[in-house]
Amino acid sequence: MQDAYHSPLAVQTAVDLANTLRPIKGEDTLETVEQLRDFLDDHPAAEPPSSAANQGTGPRHLTRADLAEVRALRETVREVLERANADAVEAAALINDGLRRSRATPVLRHEDDRWWTEVTSDTDRCSAHLAATTLSALASVIATLGPARLGVCAGPTCRATFVDLSRNGSKQYCTRTCAHRASVAAYRSRRSPR
Repeated sequence: MQDAYHSPLAVQTAVDLANTLRPIKGEDTLETVEQLRDFLDDHPAAEPPSSAANQGTGPRHLTRADLAEVRALRETVREVLERANADAVEAAALINDGLRRSRATPVLRHEDDRWWTEVTSDTDRCSAHLAATTLSALASVIATLGPARLGVCAGPTCRATFVDLSRNGSKQYCTRTCAHRASVAAYRSRRSPR
């Protein structure tokens, strides 16, 4: 869709989900059901609108099966972010397959004199809603800004993912910290005697 809308919160949720795994550092912050609960608490865009947690009727019930499904989704989201710039067709296939598996459905919404489409899942499984939210957000970025806006940090010891929503689209690093480290390393390399 040419007029697709990508919610910055949904895009950030996708990036944060992918970055719960830091392959070079060997860190995984999505190993337990409690860590999944914390992730969902920190990312309201990841919750189905009808969930009990959002209605204040009690804590959400998550299982090891939910955790396994979200971890599998994380692999798909991370793969999309890693491949989009080099192989947009493969990234699109991953997105389409993930949306199909989550039973995602576009819904037309209207609020404050503005119309937009939102992709939701017709199931209450947290992994299905999270897939619909994150994968549709990444699809929207690809459709509106291009696949080069999805990437992996150029820092040699990082490999965190990012989505570049800036005006000029020249982001190479996940954070300013990584960009600064690279800048300092390049400066030291130029200044060191050969």
